[in-house]
Amino acid sequence: MYRVPDQDQALTGNCMHDRPVILSEYEVNSPDEMANFGKRLARIVGIGDVLFLIGDLGTGKTTLAQGLIGELAIETSEITSPTYNLVHVYTAEKFEIWHADLYRLKGPEQVIQLGLEDAFSHALTLVEWPDRMGEMAPKNRLDIVIKKTENGRNIALRAADSGDPEGWKGRLNGL
Repeated sequence: MYRVPDQDQALTGNCMHDRPVILSEYEVNSPDEMANFGKRLARIVGIGDVLFLIGDLGTGKTTLAQGLIGELAIETSEITSPTYNLVHVYTAEKFEIWHADLYRLKGPEQVIQLGLEDAFSHALTLVEWPDRMGEMAPKNRLDIVIKKTENGRNIALRAADSGDPEGWKGRLNGL
């Protein structure tokens, strides 16, 4: 099974040259709860927001994204993992939602070809396997770190020091 290189470093920020600030943590016990968590996140995100979905295979990254996208997108005939297409674009009422899965990419040079940097400014962007971005990772992002637990999943929300952790913290209140 493939595992994100230095996953624990990604959780502490050493992998992406940031030291994330832990904003809050949540426990979910089923795929439905994970999707519902995504729906709750949908109420506080918008254009220009970048969400990094970090976790091993099968932890629920796509399930969370499905809940969030399903809550915002105008037409949601089928929300699937973009593992093979790399990026799926959905239309919300006032902006686009880009959902990228970088699992199959080898590094930042392949990320450039996807046009993600443009999406960061004009869309809501969700990125699975963001370690592939290297130095391209935007500083003002929310890291959603999902870990398997004995009874479900732990979701830690973190903001990079160099970004706007206080802005994220304010939006996350009451989530």
